[in-house]
Amino acid sequence: MISQKKQKKQKDSEEAGEFTPVTRSPSVRRLQAAGAAVAIAAGTLVAAAPAAQAARPGAHCTTPKLAAGWYGENRARLQQLIDTYGSCDPYRPGRAKPVAVFDWDNTVVKNDVGDAQMFWLLRNGKIRQPVEGDWTTTSRHLTPAAAKALAEACGPLAEPGAPLPTGTPRGTGCADELNAVYATAATRAAAPAFAGWDHRTTEPAYAWLPQLMQGWTAREIRGFAAAAKAENLAAPVDAQQRVGSTTVTGWVRYYDQQKDLVKALRKAGFDVWISSASPQPVVEVWARDVGIDASHVIGIRNTTTAGGKLTSHLQGCGTVKDGADTMITYVDGKRCWINKEVFGVRGAAAEKVQPAARRQVFAAGDSDTDVTFLRDATALRLVVNRNKNELMCRAYDNSDGKWIVNPMFIQPKKQKAAPYPCATTGFTGRDGTPGPVLRGDSSVIPDQTDSVFG
Repeated sequence: MISQKKQKKQKDSEEAGEFTPVTRSPSVRRLQAAGAAVAIAAGTLVAAAPAAQAARPGAHCTTPKLAAGWYGENRARLQQLIDTYGSCDPYRPGRAKPVAVFDWDNTVVKNDVGDAQMFWLLRNGKIRQPVEGDWTTTSRHLTPAAAKALAEACGPLAEPGAPLPTGTPRGTGCADELNAVYATAATRAAAPAFAGWDHRTTEPAYAWLPQLMQGWTAREIRGFAAAAKAENLAAPVDAQQRVGSTTVTGWVRYYDQQKDLVKALRKAGFDVWISSASPQPVVEVWARDVGIDASHVIGIRNTTTAGGKLTSHLQGCGTVKDGADTMITYVDGKRCWINKEVFGVRGAAAEKVQPAARRQVFAAGDSDTDVTFLRDATALRLVVNRNKNELMCRAYDNSDGKWIVNPMFIQPKKQKAAPYPCATTGFTGRDGTPGPVLRGDSSVIPDQTDSVFG
C-alpha cells in the first residue's frame, strides 16, 4: 500500500505550477482477505482545475461512469477525475478541453506492439539491407562490434536496399543477430550493441525499430502493423512464435479497463492522447480500436524522403534537430514531444516543465520511460505496476497524493520481494549511472515496499 507521508508544502520542481493540494484520507490500509479491495491515497481532485463556468440553464449532460475491474479505490479516484474535469461539471462549451495522456505498450495493452511488429518484420522478411551494407547507417549509437556482427550474419543475403530473407532458413542467422541486438542491446556474442546515448531522452534499441523500417512508406508500415495486429490478437494468451531460431512472445491484448477509461474520458470531453516509444505508424493502427485517431498519437517519428519513404533518421524535438536522432518519446523526451504536439510549445521551451494550465491533467504509464510525463500531470497519475524502480518509488512515495497504482490487468505481477532501491540506485542518470530517486525539494525518497500487486 502507498504509505502516507506527512503533508508538505513544497512543490515538486518537476510538477511546478500553481495548484490546490488534494485532501487525503487519514489512513490507508491493505485488506488481506482474498478479493478484498485496497484503498490507495483517496483524495479530492482539485489541482489546476479550469475556471468554472456556470451551467447553461436547462442543459442536459450525463457524466460517463466507469465500469468495474479496478483495484481498491482507483475506480472512484478516476471517476472523481471525470466528474471534476468533464464536460458536465461545469458545463463545458467554450472552455478548453482537459488533456489526458496515456502511454501505450503495457499501459493500454498487455505486451508490446513494437516487439510484435519487429517479430513480424523478421518473420516476413521486411527489413532491408542498409546502404552499402553498413549497419552503422541504421543507428548513430550502434557499436562497431554490433555493426560487424550484423554485416557478417546478413551481408551475403541481399543487395543494399533489398529485403533480407530473415523468414527463411537461409536467413536464420541474420534474424537471430537482428533480434539479439534489438531485444538485448547486445550481439549474440554478448558484445554491447549501442553506446553513447542520453539515457533520459532516448533508448537506441527502441529507436532502432523505426530506423530499420527505412525504405518503406508510412502507409506500407501501417499495412504491416495491421497484419501483425490481427495475428497477435487472434493468438491465444501465452502464445509464442518462432523468429529465426528463437522463441518469442506471440500475443497482445487490449486492457478492457483502459479501453473503458479512454472511452469515458473522451465522452466526458477530455482531449485524449497516446505517447509511445513504438513507431508512429504502428501505434496509429493499434490506437484506432480505442477510438484514438492518428492525429492524437505521438510515437517515434522518422524523417522521410521527398517520395514519402521513411529514412533511418528520426524527427527531433526541442533543441534537437531532425536527423540528430537523440530525442524520442522516452523519459524526458516524452515531455518534449507532448509539449510540442499537444500544447504547441516549440524550441528549448518544449523540454521544460510548462505552467499548470499548459499541462495534462491526467497521465497513465507503466515504466520508468513514462515517469517525466506522469510527473507533469496536474491532477491524477495512474501507474500500472510492472515493478519499474523509479516509477514505483515515486508512485509509492506519493508525496502530493496524486498517484494511484493498479496491478497489471492481465497476468499481474506478484509482490516484489525486495523493497524498491529508491534511496540508492532507483534513478538512472543521463550517462546511465544509477543514483537515488529525489523529490522536487532534493530530499531522497526512502526505499519503498511493493504493496499493490496481483
